[in-house]
Amino acid sequence: MFEIIRANERGRAHFGWLKSQHTFSFGDYYNPKQMGFSALRVINDDEVAPGAGFSTHGHRNMEIISYVLEGQIAHKDSAGNEEILPAGEFQLMSAGSGIYHSEYNASNSEKLKFLQIWIEPNVKDGEPSYQQKDFGQSAGITWVITPDGRDGTLQIRQEAALAQIILPEHTELELPVTTGNAYYLHVINGELTLDGQQLFPGDGIKLAAIANATVSVINGPVRALWFELPA
Repeated sequence: MFEIIRANERGRAHFGWLKSQHTFSFGDYYNPKQMGFSALRVINDDEVAPGAGFSTHGHRNMEIISYVLEGQIAHKDSAGNEEILPAGEFQLMSAGSGIYHSEYNASNSEKLKFLQIWIEPNVKDGEPSYQQKDFGQSAGITWVITPDGRDGTLQIRQEAALAQIILPEHTELELPVTTGNAYYLHVINGELTLDGQQLFPGDGIKLAAIANATVSVINGPVRALWFELPA
């Protein structure tokens, strides 16, 4: 099965300092048909004005991923982590039994754009943890988050994995698929087809009970995220 969520069908929020698009129900946006997919609960495209940001707030029992597309995040949390997250880097914060953090645009002149992703953990009330890494810009598919932290990936508390996809013009890629899992593809830049379904920036597609999946670039370069999720 598959289900496409188009960019223009996503929820919208505009608070002056923040513009956000929500794939799934979040904040004041409620869509009973889009409450998440498998353990994937949130994909928000956030644009934060210079010098602005999310003041200190709490989370519990959630795996929170930030992927910076443009600008820098200034992160600070109650576990003592105080970091700058530049464009291209992935951050994974496991909230566990509870953590407080703030996220600000580190620049007073340039906007910040990033993806905020939440995945529900399969382990509750663990010790909060923080991980951050740049996985480069190699063409193809690069795993960045896995359940066991293999090959230098960030380790998540769920039987889920995340890969970045970077493809130039006129290329095709067979995506890794294991029978029994669910998958989600989120397009960041460029246009592609996935087994005949045309996808544009901001679009996403839910996939389940599939044996294979191939993407072909229509208009590149393409940048996307590939989620492997429990069925």
